Amino acid sequence: MFRIDRRSLRIRLLAWLSGIALLVTGTTWLLHGILLEDLARDFLGERLEREARSAIEQLQQDRQSLPVVLDSASQSYQIFHHLYVLRLGGDISASDERWKDVLAPLLDEAPEAHVEVRADEQHLLVYRRHFTLNGEAGVLLVGEDFAQVEAGLAQLHWWVAGIAAGLLLLLVTLNLLAVNRGLIPLSRLRDQLGQLQAGKRERLSPDVPSELDSLVMQLNHFMDEIDARLQRSRDSSADLSHALKTPLAAVTQVLRGARPIDDERRQKLVRRLEEVHAQLDAQLRHSRIAGPHAGRMSDPHRDGTRLIELFRALYPDRRFTLRLPQASDQRVPIEAQDLSEMLGILLDNAGKWATREVTCHITLTDGLRILVEDDGPGVAEADLCRLGRRGMRLDERHPGYGLGLSILTQLVSRYSGQTRFATSPLGGLRVELTIPLRSE
Repeated sequence: MFRIDRRSLRIRLLAWLSGIALLVTGTTWLLHGILLEDLARDFLGERLEREARSAIEQLQQDRQSLPVVLDSASQSYQIFHHLYVLRLGGDISASDERWKDVLAPLLDEAPEAHVEVRADEQHLLVYRRHFTLNGEAGVLLVGEDFAQVEAGLAQLHWWVAGIAAGLLLLLVTLNLLAVNRGLIPLSRLRDQLGQLQAGKRERLSPDVPSELDSLVMQLNHFMDEIDARLQRSRDSSADLSHALKTPLAAVTQVLRGARPIDDERRQKLVRRLEEVHAQLDAQLRHSRIAGPHAGRMSDPHRDGTRLIELFRALYPDRRFTLRLPQASDQRVPIEAQDLSEMLGILLDNAGKWATREVTCHITLTDGLRILVEDDGPGVAEADLCRLGRRGMRLDERHPGYGLGLSILTQLVSRYSGQTRFATSPLGGLRVELTIPLRSE
């Protein structure tokens, strides 16, 4: 059994276009019937006016007697189907006696006008005109059978209906061709998606209608993101394998050896295992990076406040000050986990090195700007350029493996941002992040 797919874009377009075409055609046909009848009535009324004017002028010029005038009118009625009723003084005469009694009441009405009269299944259009002849007031009624005109108009109207139906069918056919032609780019895009899924192509072609530009661009961005994540995963696996192979081999060798494990060797094993733990933690943090094309939003007010409260609890002897944008409901196109990772690294690093004061200032103008400062010992001017490098530690007084700022730099670069290190007016380190926000 044939079923119509109501979700089909082709069916929807055809239904809308055909419905609009039917509505326009039907409305035009109805207006045609109304306007055609009005035009016919106006045309016939003007002709009756000219006929009445001509008859009165003939009476006034020729001064014919009433019987002669009515006899002439009767002959004209037989030829032209015009009906005359004349009242001059107290005499009433008509070219057709059958209509004399029916039209006689119209003689008493004052204004000149067109009047429609229906009687015995006949329809007359009558024009009434007042005049004066030889000092006597007269009224002339000139009428014509409008039923014959209506019959001709009805026949013409139905002929127009047939033509309109043919044009509607032609219009629906043309709409079908136009819709099929207009949907060709979507069919091509569907074929490209099939080829992409089958591995026959790597990207979608940008040669599409302008309405599909954004869709194709976003799909290509997502595929770029997938490729980048796959490459990062492979690189991370290779780095992790290389980084863990040596310490694990050393630990295994010690554990398999016959020598007793003294305190010194135990401490070395512990350091080796801590290095392994740090490498695993760094790789897990890398794997959580969503990137700018994840399609997620974050709330700087909510995330900033939550993290500040967390680090106030972790470092109770430090004072954390947070300044946020005035608009508390403003959101940014950065994945929430990524934003929390950035703020967490900055605040944790500042909390470790600060003496008493840590400030965090978040602003939203042309982009996201995060400024974190502390009053710790700071970093020498010559060493600032080395911060953010993988595994780089400039001081061994605090635990760590130099991976936090490295992860921060990589994370910010994923959002096309920049990380700047400088000396803070408080005396410690000043870290500034700027991330451009793409327009939505």
